[in-house]
Amino acid sequence: MNQHSRSQAIPFIDVVVQRARLGVRIDAAMSRVLDHCQFINGPEVTELEADLAAFSGAKHVVACASGTDALLMVLMAKGIGRGDAVLCPSFTFCATGEAVALTGATPVFVDVEEGTFNMDVASLTRGIATARQLGLKPRAVIPVDLFGQAADHDAIAAVAEAEGLFVLDDAAQGFGASYKGRRLGTFGLATATSFFPAKPLGCFGDGGAILTDDAALAEILRSIRVHGQGSDKYDNVRLGLTARLDTLQAAILIEKLKIFEDEIAARDRVATRYANGLGNVVTVPRLATGRTSVWAQYTIRLPEGTDRDGFAAALRAQGVPTAIYYPKSLHQQTAYRDFPSADGGLAVSERLSTDVISLPMHAYLDEATQDRIIEAVRGAVST
Repeated sequence: MNQHSRSQAIPFIDVVVQRARLGVRIDAAMSRVLDHCQFINGPEVTELEADLAAFSGAKHVVACASGTDALLMVLMAKGIGRGDAVLCPSFTFCATGEAVALTGATPVFVDVEEGTFNMDVASLTRGIATARQLGLKPRAVIPVDLFGQAADHDAIAAVAEAEGLFVLDDAAQGFGASYKGRRLGTFGLATATSFFPAKPLGCFGDGGAILTDDAALAEILRSIRVHGQGSDKYDNVRLGLTARLDTLQAAILIEKLKIFEDEIAARDRVATRYANGLGNVVTVPRLATGRTSVWAQYTIRLPEGTDRDGFAAALRAQGVPTAIYYPKSLHQQTAYRDFPSADGGLAVSERLSTDVISLPMHAYLDEATQDRIIEAVRGAVST
């Protein structure tokens, strides 16, 4: 098939083009690690932590093995466990609720806003009341910066402060985005992020980080990520995990972070062209005032009554891949459906799960390819 054929499949997320752009620099970074052989907690890990702190404005960064570990480590550091409730949006990836459940605490699911897909503050307030009615002690709230857009951090912080909860920001999809002029990483007690390869800032395997301004918390997190070690690795003072970031992944991320701002700007240009080309045929994502997005996903909502499977098949026939994040909200999934939900139900989450679909999004989508995607979407909606 010739490269310019209309049926040539478009990659959903293109890590190959980025790899070519960084080629020699990534190779050199990996070679340095292979030469010094400090594969665990090598110097690149400390260097990356400093770079991430400078980028985000956070005082302390603790690199770790995944975004899920990042969430879990903070909950462990704060002693979250049985009898505690942690408020989470239902319309998100399972790791948000999973980390809570793994501590023995109870995730209490709350609804999201139709426009931004992020936590609904009114539902959060109801969820806290629901938790107390069930005899649970609300301890924390985990807002998610879903699909790359910052959640409403001021409003969430106000509720958390009034109710005596700490905030753990799940920025697995949103790292690099801003809220009222401040980059994510300094909101709440701590911010967790992921460097899974498909994320806007991704490594070549699993990886994550925790960002915080709390020095005491950072010290505990560094202990937890190495089995809860104290003065040395054979003096374990708390339960911990094997949650270190590999030095090779840190070396790769150091290079990727150098082009991250440029890639965010490119993603934003793609999102703008999508919105201009599709805004009158589907519901395109909306940025709330004072918020930016890194567009981890570009998620549209189809008109009522549209056959989503048929729409996806029509695009696939044109070589345009799609994905559904998320066909079931957490409270609808087998592992999570017995956990409580906020009083009043989660109608928005349920509705979104029936009509959202995501289009290809990455920093290397050229305008010709964008136009091809826009044309395919418009054609599939009108049929």
